[in-house]
Amino acid sequence: MQGSLPVAERPRRPEWMKVRAPSADSAYFDVRRLLHGARLHTICEEARCPNIAECWGRGTATFQILGDTCTRACRYCYVTSGKPDGPPDPLEPLRLAQAARQMGLRHVVVTSVDRDDLPDKGAGHYAATIRAIKAKLPGATVEVLTPDFLGVEEAALETVLAARPDVFNHNIETVRRLHRRMRGGKASYDGALRLLARAKELADYAVLTKSGIIVGLGETNDEVVDTMRDLRAHGVDVVTIGQYLQPSAKHAPIDRWVHPDEFRWFREQGEALGFGSVFSGPLVRSSYRADEQRHAAATGRGAVAY
Repeated sequence: MQGSLPVAERPRRPEWMKVRAPSADSAYFDVRRLLHGARLHTICEEARCPNIAECWGRGTATFQILGDTCTRACRYCYVTSGKPDGPPDPLEPLRLAQAARQMGLRHVVVTSVDRDDLPDKGAGHYAATIRAIKAKLPGATVEVLTPDFLGVEEAALETVLAARPDVFNHNIETVRRLHRRMRGGKASYDGALRLLARAKELADYAVLTKSGIIVGLGETNDEVVDTMRDLRAHGVDVVTIGQYLQPSAKHAPIDRWVHPDEFRWFREQGEALGFGSVFSGPLVRSSYRADEQRHAAATGRGAVAY
């Protein structure tokens, strides 16, 4: 399917994809004030996540470091792309850690834009952020959702893993057939698999590895299972599967709305493949209820559907 469908032909959002607005008595507005006051970015806002009301209402958020401008331009992602206007803010890790402490987080999730303009692709900033969180919140676990660190993968992994994140996440995003079309020429399906496998090999401690798949871009269900099989063959412990939402008319169109029964089937297939945790559902995102994802994998609770 090429280009965007005319408005009249676009598939209407089904009932299972509708979300509630934030309620006045939730923590949503407190979280927003705190994050904006600390001049912190979140992927919740930058990527227009449909779960923002729920997650911020629970007092959680997924932090986005290294600025708000990505050097990549994936066809499914709403994050601003272009040339970043400066180096990373050296005080950002401290502000983030302080905000996480004020929020009382027990599991802190940190992601970022791609920074191909930096010699280390942002790995040092990730490490500084992990260390700052662990200093401020010694009892919390830390999850990082990193870019591919293209060209410096080995050194970047060593830098990030030296700070000892509890979960190392890199999203493969889509199936092999669609990967280059959706992610552009720089990203590589096999490169994503190698990065995840190498993270497990380089860590001198029991790090959980994790990856996410979005569906509704034109893949088949069998291709999704093949992707899960590839991830499991590269040692990935946790997988998330959720519905793609077209963020604007300029982005890749939605191929179809995947029914909740199909998400349950994905969960069953992932469980059979041996993942420690499978979170599969229409509104699932890579960091959605990430604390529960980690706990499910760590305790052997296994697959979960939402």
